[in-house]
Amino acid sequence: MVKAMNSTENEGGSGTTFFGDRTVPLGEKQGLVRDVFRSVAGRYDLMNDLMSAGAHRLWKREMIDWLAPKPGAVHLDVAGGTGDIAFRVNARLAGEGQVIVCDLSENMVLEGRARGWDRGILKDIEWLVGDAEALPLKPSSVDSYTIAFGIRNVTHIEKVLADAARVLKPGGRFMCLEFSPEQAPGLDRLYEIYSFSVIPWLGGLVAGDRDSYRYLVESIRRFPPPEKFAGMIRAAGFGGVNWRPLSGGIAALHSAWRV
Repeated sequence: MVKAMNSTENEGGSGTTFFGDRTVPLGEKQGLVRDVFRSVAGRYDLMNDLMSAGAHRLWKREMIDWLAPKPGAVHLDVAGGTGDIAFRVNARLAGEGQVIVCDLSENMVLEGRARGWDRGILKDIEWLVGDAEALPLKPSSVDSYTIAFGIRNVTHIEKVLADAARVLKPGGRFMCLEFSPEQAPGLDRLYEIYSFSVIPWLGGLVAGDRDSYRYLVESIRRFPPPEKFAGMIRAAGFGGVNWRPLSGGIAALHSAWRV
């Protein structure tokens, strides 16, 4: 099993944090993450296919099914630049609601907006560049919040959760889909070999960027295991916290309510 790091272990020491397995100054991580997603923006969904063997599409469907968006809702998808979650939610709302995408990477947002235009979606989705730790939205302004494969890349997980609670209306829904550092016995060793030997090689072959893909794999083992992350969600002021392991624990889907 890949060793998971808890939230305090996610910091490398006074004034430092981890960028994958590297220790970097706190102020540098956001720029390094932005550089990664500038590099992979055009092949981001392919990256998720490689990292999940295509299963991320099923996981996202399960997240939207569990979310069950209601007509008239205002939905926020954070770190959702290419629009994969946003398009799914928008389809469920069927023109009766609003979807907002906010991503740190302008390149990811541009990629998602272009995909929206290709699909003929011109007005139902708003695209913003912004920081998940300090979202450019008013308090109590959205009915639901999703973040998929994004929260492990932030500098301060606690700040992201606190700002999610700030922008959600009372009774609003929070959902997070993320790779997990803990897998079922037997699968854990196989997935570790695949992650550290195959994925970076494929990243170099397909996207010409081995280093970015290695960082994304390393970031998984720095993320808290599901039970610990659920505790962090509760500590941020959420209630009804629940989670589901997916595909033998390769990923986990968390759900909570703003109280």
